Amino acid sequence: MASERLQKILAQAGIASRRAAERLITDGHVRVNGRIVRELGSKANPVRDRVEVDGKRLVAEKPVYYLLHKPRGVVTTLDDPEGRESIRQLITEVKERIFPVGRLDFQTSGVLLLTNDGAMAQALLHPTRRVPKVYSAKLQGPIDERGLELLRTGVVLDDGEKTAPAEVRQLRSDEKHVWLELTISEGKNRQIHRMAEAIGRRVLRLARISFAGLQIEGLRAGKLRPLTPNELNDLKQKYLNPQGHERPVRGKGRFLPNAPVFDGDMPQPEPDAPTRGARARPSTTASPRRPVQPRQRVATGRTRTDAAASPRRPVPAKQRAATGGTRTAKTAAPSRERRSTRTARRG
Repeated sequence: MASERLQKILAQAGIASRRAAERLITDGHVRVNGRIVRELGSKANPVRDRVEVDGKRLVAEKPVYYLLHKPRGVVTTLDDPEGRESIRQLITEVKERIFPVGRLDFQTSGVLLLTNDGAMAQALLHPTRRVPKVYSAKLQGPIDERGLELLRTGVVLDDGEKTAPAEVRQLRSDEKHVWLELTISEGKNRQIHRMAEAIGRRVLRLARISFAGLQIEGLRAGKLRPLTPNELNDLKQKYLNPQGHERPVRGKGRFLPNAPVFDGDMPQPEPDAPTRGARARPSTTASPRRPVQPRQRVATGRTRTDAAASPRRPVPAKQRAATGGTRTAKTAAPSRERRSTRTARRG
């Protein structure tokens, strides 16, 4: 088995999500073969190497997925330092080490997904996936149409950030209260409460009725159940391995929607037209040979190819006078025998 990044190994073992696993590494909680590793990006072989977290060796587990109906007055953590009731008391029947995907406030009830699959948790929590979360809220009311429109288009929170557009539907109302159904795709801390406070209202009761399409209909508060095969397949297709998801552009630190992907050769851009007065660039392709003029062919007695292979040499004045100024193939290239005879006569 090939080596993998430590944070991926921790996530697959159900220790935590990849982001939380990175903090465990940098804080010095992880050892590989007895040596503390603090550098992110370090790799290990989950089969051959001994990977430990706080002295406990990791053992790969089969990924499991559970849906919990979290009741009010329960902390979304496995260990609360204040001693409050946590979800750990609700998942004692699960043998695998699972952790919650996201959080719900202490007084918020509803859908909570638990798993030991770190890759799935990371995908569902990543902001680019825009996982829908549906809440049923009872607010101090009433709320006029202008307040509802502000919730739909986005409000500025107490920290100066503006929320993304949300789907808001009014279920019913009376003189003192209003019941809303809100669908958001963000995961800011206490976001529904802060959105209500931005329009001068207060949330009296809040429940999450859907998360990534998962619902708790028919599931009593404090109970959990495993995901069905159809629910798990939908999660993987939509969020873990989405089809047609925004593709990253190489060399850019962002995503472009519907970026083209070419299976074959990349299309080449058309050459720009030369501007007036600009020097022409030398061509990288071989230029065609110019045709040999008839007068040149008669004078040399050679083809263009021969002339290019052996350039012409200047004709001496005596030889030019003897031949009447014409240069034939014999005068242009005298034989070795004639050259030796002429040398002997001069001597």
